[in-house]
Amino acid sequence: MPDMKELLYAITCLSFATVIGAAVYEHVGVVPRWSAAPPVSLTMFQGKYGLNATPFWMFIHPITLLLFIATLVVFWKTGRRIHILVPLSVYVAILAATATYFVPQLLSIVQTPISDTADATLTSRAQTWETLSLVRLGVLVVIALQLFLGLGKVGHLVR
Repeated sequence: MPDMKELLYAITCLSFATVIGAAVYEHVGVVPRWSAAPPVSLTMFQGKYGLNATPFWMFIHPITLLLFIATLVVFWKTGRRIHILVPLSVYVAILAATATYFVPQLLSIVQTPISDTADATLTSRAQTWETLSLVRLGVLVVIALQLFLGLGKVGHLVR
């Protein structure tokens, strides 16, 4: 039977990997399409059946945060603490940036009424958003490596 603490750590890693996997999917399959020539390229977001990823993100982020916090509490007095604390801290900072910049910018762009011609200013904003979002994704991948490396650490006590 698996140790429940180890299982909690593994589930935290899985949840965080889900966040990263979804972000990679969006950057490979979705962002290039809508950012190509807005507002012409924004049709996927509008109308009765427009793409709405909000429910997914509103579900996965709180669960991942709670898992991170629970895992940090369980492993606080062990050598794994740093492997959890650093990624959690950076993830919280990324979520703050997402709430204050990325989401408002994205909504501002994708809610622009559809047009038959591309808007150079809007396209430039979309490209800036995409570039910064790729940087954000890169940081997530780096901190995930730190978290995952903690899986292989022996949970020895810190003195």
